[in-house]
Amino acid sequence: MDVIVSMPIEVRLALLGLAGLLLGRQLNRAIYQLAWLPRPVGPWSPPPAAAPPRHRLDLVPVVGWWRLRRESRWHGRGYWIRPLLLELLVGVGCAVLYWGEIERHWLWPTWPGMAPPTNAVLHAQFLAHIILLSLMLVATFIDFDEQTIPDAITVSGAVAGLVLAVALPRAALPTIVELWGEPAQVCHVVLTSSTLSRSWRTGLGGPHSWPEVLDQTPGLVLALTIIWSSCLAVLHKTCTLRRGLGMAMAFMVASVVRHRTWPLPATLGCGLSLLAVSTWLIGATRWESLLSALVGLAFAGGLIWSVRIIAGRALGVEAMGFGDVTLMAMIGTFLGWQAAFLVFFLAPLTAVVIATAQWLLTGERRIAFGPYLCLAAVIVVLGWEGLWSQWAHPMFSLGWFIPIILGACLLLMGGLLWGWRLVRDTFF
Repeated sequence: MDVIVSMPIEVRLALLGLAGLLLGRQLNRAIYQLAWLPRPVGPWSPPPAAAPPRHRLDLVPVVGWWRLRRESRWHGRGYWIRPLLLELLVGVGCAVLYWGEIERHWLWPTWPGMAPPTNAVLHAQFLAHIILLSLMLVATFIDFDEQTIPDAITVSGAVAGLVLAVALPRAALPTIVELWGEPAQVCHVVLTSSTLSRSWRTGLGGPHSWPEVLDQTPGLVLALTIIWSSCLAVLHKTCTLRRGLGMAMAFMVASVVRHRTWPLPATLGCGLSLLAVSTWLIGATRWESLLSALVGLAFAGGLIWSVRIIAGRALGVEAMGFGDVTLMAMIGTFLGWQAAFLVFFLAPLTAVVIATAQWLLTGERRIAFGPYLCLAAVIVVLGWEGLWSQWAHPMFSLGWFIPIILGACLLLMGGLLWGWRLVRDTFF
């Protein structure tokens, strides 16, 4: 760390820009090869029949795509423009994000007398955000192309987020905590990482420390429940309640056995359970960070799953794919439940703007919701300091009113969609 920080900032930004170009090349490769229907596009794939042979320069980021425009007759006119721009975006974006988070402290308010965060914390946050943004870029463009989001991105990303929470517990977004002094009742503002305990301390009524019960067996039971519930959710299964709960469970078990896709989720559950138990035994900050990431996973995924169920019932058709559920769960793992709450409410706004532009420019009316979740997550990360200190922090101090408000919003959404369904079926 000291060797990196000792380099001039210009050298670090240049190296990060080059690394970003190479990262963008691999993200392009993942976009075309992890899709449901992989496309033989790019220098890593064999050239089409009768096409000119590959050259070493084709492997160079940005330059390679400019050279591969010669294959437009096989892949479509201008096919090379998007991957070329993506590599440039990742290269420039890595350098700009590093400059903003490390040098300018974008995530942290600069108040008089406040000690700046350490370089270790800043670099941990930067690494976590680069990983998350990379995963979201791949998910975004596959969703744009196919209206699907592969589990290879979201499930693997959620696992990476949990491992990162243990390895780098201070990589979470910073939050503002109010600690009230007992004698004079003076408010002192402290900045910490946004683990579950820190979010609970923002409630009204004085200081709230990490609940000791979460360090004991109930905390471990909660973690294991989230892990195995998530593994059950991603199983390839069939479930219907038309013949009662008993038959539904029987059909689900039979479908799991028939599809034979259970070994991977079972192995994943065992591995994460081992991680949870070992981290629980270690305790302290690493356990708080892991449990916070698991709560973020469960809250974010459950939120979108609720929207999917309510909207589907109200409209009578599938309103949202399960890939959006796993995508949001991955975002919650990295950013925490507070940030996931903000992403949930920002996503429809970004969807309206981009979907309208998409319809005006291309005439396409199908909406892939995953990209707008990702864009909302980017907005939350880049604007975190302002969003949290000026708006979200007072809102989260409402405590238990938050789930009440959220439940009311979900019910209101269901009523509005059901009303739209009546209008649609009557007049269209």
